[in-house]
Amino acid sequence: MDKTEARITLAIDAMGSDQGPEEVLAGVSQALDLAPRNTEFHLFGREELLNPIMEQFPNLMNGQAQVHHAPEIVEMDEKPIAGIKGKKKSSMSIALQSLKEGTADALLSCGNTGCLMAGSAIRLRTLEGVERPALCTIWPGRERYFTLLDAGANPHAKPYHIVQSAILGSNYARVALGLVRPKVGLLTIGTEEGKGNEVIHETHSMLKEINGSIINYAGLIEGFQIFDNVVDVVVCDGFVGNIVLKACESLSKLIRSFLDEELRRNALRKTGALLSKGAFRSLKQRVNPEQFGGAPLLGLTKNVIKAHGSSNRNHVSGAIKIALDLVQHDMLTQVVEDIRESNEILRPEPLRSVDD
Repeated sequence: MDKTEARITLAIDAMGSDQGPEEVLAGVSQALDLAPRNTEFHLFGREELLNPIMEQFPNLMNGQAQVHHAPEIVEMDEKPIAGIKGKKKSSMSIALQSLKEGTADALLSCGNTGCLMAGSAIRLRTLEGVERPALCTIWPGRERYFTLLDAGANPHAKPYHIVQSAILGSNYARVALGLVRPKVGLLTIGTEEGKGNEVIHETHSMLKEINGSIINYAGLIEGFQIFDNVVDVVVCDGFVGNIVLKACESLSKLIRSFLDEELRRNALRKTGALLSKGAFRSLKQRVNPEQFGGAPLLGLTKNVIKAHGSSNRNHVSGAIKIALDLVQHDMLTQVVEDIRESNEILRPEPLRSVDD
């Protein structure tokens, strides 16, 4: 069902950001100007902090945004289970409860990733047939954006978990990137048959079994192909995906710092940098992560989006756009159908004996 005409309610954990609730609400304010008129925002956090901030943004005072008091905060250093169960009056916990009860269609949080994933799995459960959720990220490639998952939700994945991640990522690429038939690639250490460990071998075989009918499987890919757009969905387990994600983020920051140092080294280079300002602006836009500022936790019965703890207002606004896309396109229905079909192919019911 298309939800473009129905009311859309987004739950926002306003207290989880490293930047503070001011930046989160600024992002909500930006998103509100671009969101459909039927969108409402439920802001969860300490009302004595949020109410004065609301007054700084006139469009948040028009009735589309409302504060729900949550006296506790899940801190970044808290353990997943203890953090969510020990603070039932936290902004994250109450926001999750609103999602579970159906008073919200999607949840966005910049808070503790482990607590959000644990709380989501406990409170919301996975979709029928889905065994593990997966965290899906969007990356810039040479020619276009692509998705990579799992980025850390399930570091101890079995082959079938990775297969399900491929299905989840393929559906998300359709919604977020507008691709009709996204190509899926399995990340390993080489593209030749037989490369990788036993998990990769078994996953590869399973993906070939459902190729064509459920996903468009392009085969094995290796690290240096990730950004060449040979595939639209890069799938791996959460252990590998999280390392790739953080290594690339770190490398990106290092290159930026090196470039900044070199361009400031002398007057001639400073002049060259000034003349190249337009090129740098275009480059920044090409690799701009702000328009995809959130990573959805796919495979759950509800839409949960995780934004980085250091997200600025532009990241928050971009993450809200992702939440709206997921709700409006009702991706969950298609995921359930694809998972059901894959289960029928890969996990058929065992034959019953005569005595049964």
